[in-house]
Amino acid sequence: MSLARIRFVPVGRAVALLATLAVAGCAGAGTGPLPSATQSAQSVPTRGVSESATGLPGESATGLPGESATGLPGANFACSGIPAPGSADCTIAINLNVPPVADATEPAALIAGLHPADLQSAYGLVSDEAGTVAVVDAYDDPLAESDLAVYRLAFGLPACTGVNGCFRKLNEHGVAGSYPATNVAWSEEIALDLEMVSAACPKCSIVLVEANSALLNDLGTAVDSAVAAGAKAVSNSYYSIEWSTETAEDVHYRHAGVAMTASSGDRGYATYPAASQYVTAVGGTSLARSGSGWSQSAWQYTGHGCSAYIGRPAWQGGTTCRTRSAVDVAAVADPQTGVATYATQAGGWVVAGGTSVGAPLLAAAYALSGRPESPSYSYLRPNDFTPVGGRGYQSITGLGSPLGLSGL
Repeated sequence: MSLARIRFVPVGRAVALLATLAVAGCAGAGTGPLPSATQSAQSVPTRGVSESATGLPGESATGLPGESATGLPGANFACSGIPAPGSADCTIAINLNVPPVADATEPAALIAGLHPADLQSAYGLVSDEAGTVAVVDAYDDPLAESDLAVYRLAFGLPACTGVNGCFRKLNEHGVAGSYPATNVAWSEEIALDLEMVSAACPKCSIVLVEANSALLNDLGTAVDSAVAAGAKAVSNSYYSIEWSTETAEDVHYRHAGVAMTASSGDRGYATYPAASQYVTAVGGTSLARSGSGWSQSAWQYTGHGCSAYIGRPAWQGGTTCRTRSAVDVAAVADPQTGVATYATQAGGWVVAGGTSVGAPLLAAAYALSGRPESPSYSYLRPNDFTPVGGRGYQSITGLGSPLGLSGL
């Protein structure tokens, strides 16, 4: 990858002075250019203004339990390390306890991880509706369409190809062809995102828009092109360290009549674009069968907390943050209770997690609902979500997980 890489330094032990400075930086819209890619990420406050100086429960001087720059307990990040300010990393985490299966013809009954039917059941996403969902990621996955075909065939989903018009691949300027450089990590992310849209909405058309790089400027251009291509819901499975002028990028995520979803990140703290008031920020859960139904708990590595720079929108209630709380809703993210995905670059069939799962799932759910609204719509309908981790709004899981489509 072309991103600058720096070693992860936990940020939960910020002193009271840092919290005070963060409050001063939360006044609202920022202007100006993105910070230099060589700027130190440690210089950017990333924890919320109402959060304890000792950090998250169980956090120590080396981060959350078992966390490292390359992954989590029993899982590896495809995009390892921390992105330089102004750049993004993908949020897919691969379960290391389930070996990859290279056989593309593996019977569905033998494929590990949650299947489309599981996800539809857990979140009440069964619907005959359709729509156009865009997936925005960085770099090129030359195997995107073929990997998608393997996944859909394995689980009995209708074909979604360039030939039948269901699938389109565009560069960041909205043109088919002249794609960016190939990147293995982002290819894994792209495969997961396309397959999660398919799992939630088998009849949806999918537009993959590939940004030239992981710079927020390129990703934002790709988002604009996705909207121009007719998408009514756009999935963004990436995160960036917050910086003081990040709201200058909001123009790319503010499109009337288009639902924007963003992964909240897998590092425990608030990130951008999840902190933007114009996106539905998707946090993470652990999801497991419970009798004939499902049980969920908050996934501790979920990016969450109070934005260091963005004011709290009037519609966001229930949070103790004085700024934007960077999770609105939640879906499965724990790699140990993760989803089945087929990605040639990852070795074939793997079990994946990270908040990468939730952004495309929720984007597809918006397409199913036929109401591409802003998050404010959901906050008026808290009873249409299954609470996770407690009643009412929770910092890690927001309003909870979708209970059907009526809250979206």
